[in-house]
Amino acid sequence: MADARPGPRNLITDVAGLRVGQAEDSAARTGVTVILADGRAVAACDVRGGAPGTRETDALAPEMLVDEADAVVLSGGSVFGLAAADGVTAVLGAAGQGYRMAALPGVPPSPIVPAAILYDLANGGDKAWGETPPYRSLGMAAARSAGEAFALGTAGAGAGAMAGRLKGGLGSASVVGEDGYTVGAIVAVNSYGAVVAPGGRSFWAAPFEIDGEFGDLGSAGLAAAPDDWGLAKGAAPTGRENTTIACVATDAVLTPAEAKRLAVMAQDGLARAIRPAHTPFDGDVVFALATGRRALPDRRLAVVARLGALAADCLARAVARGVYEATRWPGTAVQCWRDL
Repeated sequence: MADARPGPRNLITDVAGLRVGQAEDSAARTGVTVILADGRAVAACDVRGGAPGTRETDALAPEMLVDEADAVVLSGGSVFGLAAADGVTAVLGAAGQGYRMAALPGVPPSPIVPAAILYDLANGGDKAWGETPPYRSLGMAAARSAGEAFALGTAGAGAGAMAGRLKGGLGSASVVGEDGYTVGAIVAVNSYGAVVAPGGRSFWAAPFEIDGEFGDLGSAGLAAAPDDWGLAKGAAPTGRENTTIACVATDAVLTPAEAKRLAVMAQDGLARAIRPAHTPFDGDVVFALATGRRALPDRRLAVVARLGALAADCLARAVARGVYEATRWPGTAVQCWRDL
């Protein structure tokens, strides 16, 4: 796989059949990211964090009736942010997209929109929204704005995020294997753990960097004592203002069980890029989508294994890109990677 390279945009939308939309509330320091699948996509989910907040993830289990999703939503706002999926569902339903048991007059389809949220309620933004949190409206705006290009850093679900003690953000990356399959990842990095090694600026994801996409510092600075977590959120894990949520995707034809394996293997990307990851205080969630544009060969499990390995590396790169591109909120002194 030495010839594997990023796609033309180095974004998850290099996977054919996907678009991404985003919306932010700058006053509240929060936002929403939606990954839309043209014509639906086989979907799966893997949850590793100890404090997840999710919607519709049980429906994605391989043994369940519905094995495809219309969209995946990543949102800030903790439990309030789950309403973003309501907005996306409304937009898709009005457009006639969704699951149907049968096409009956006057019976709308049911869009399948799994979602996961991160905690950004304590970042200093204006959360005095009373009975009208902004997330349903943000979800609708994100769905309507979906396209192939989108912003990284302090954008979408990463708008209010913190990665350890650095400003977190929205990251994405892609890779096209030598056999032509495309894999992409998108992630909102709001981790308890640190994304850089102690005492320097080197991203833990440095060994997987391609073409200087997050600073080109190399991996020489990657070292840490067993209990030295550097810029994690404190030496003792007492904070609960965390969670990294992500989606990986491929243009391959996968079964629901194979998509689940893709999500499981992709979780390794979080462990490569964040130290520590999957803590009791993170709700780490990875979704997987397969848009089904390229068939697998007879020896399909070998290809699934390669796709999972590529997804893990791609997700690690996306984590670093999200923090690398992050900028501080206006009028604040929050530390960004570029300040190190």
